[in-house]
Amino acid sequence: MFRFAATLVLALLALPALVAPSSAQSTQTALVAGGCFWCVESDFRRVDGVTDVRVGFAGGRESNPSYDDVVRGRTEHLEAALITFDPAQISYDQILHLFLRSVDVFDDGGQFCDRGAHYTTAIFATPAQEEQARAAIAAAEAELGQSIVTPVRAAMPFYEAEEFHQNYANSTERTLTRFGWVERRVAYKQYRDGCGRDRRVRQIWGNAAAFAGS
Repeated sequence: MFRFAATLVLALLALPALVAPSSAQSTQTALVAGGCFWCVESDFRRVDGVTDVRVGFAGGRESNPSYDDVVRGRTEHLEAALITFDPAQISYDQILHLFLRSVDVFDDGGQFCDRGAHYTTAIFATPAQEEQARAAIAAAEAELGQSIVTPVRAAMPFYEAEEFHQNYANSTERTLTRFGWVERRVAYKQYRDGCGRDRRVRQIWGNAAAFAGS
């Protein structure tokens, strides 16, 4: 009996790795394009309920594009951010609400100082997300009293950018800029301020601007 009980205990100890629910299974994702992906990532990493943000590319037919190819317009991809969140803490609707109020929804030629189709905005929605995405666009238009250009596009494959682009806004690695060698997080702030992102978002959204000045 003792030998059987010991064997049973050992068997049960092995079960959690097989049957315990994965934390990944309790999360959902939102795929959006909002101009400079460093900015979208930086904004959403501060949101309660967001568990991860990865930056990369979506919307094109080319597989595994490089950053250089995308920013030089050699692909059909947009800079994008894949936002992973816990729906028990924040909903997909809330993610989209924040996203739309963090971009220039009237600009179809880029975002802020970044020009070109690869910097334009979009919500990439799965079939299950499409109705919510279109409702979010409609709510934004009603709030602003005019049409916006941010489209809802069908979900597309997402390709991560090179690792040094991930969490760029918080990186202490040094990079060469026109101001000399500085930490990437410093370079990011100089870029964001110089590009006028927050100023323009406040002009459009006023007190509803999701992240401007925070």
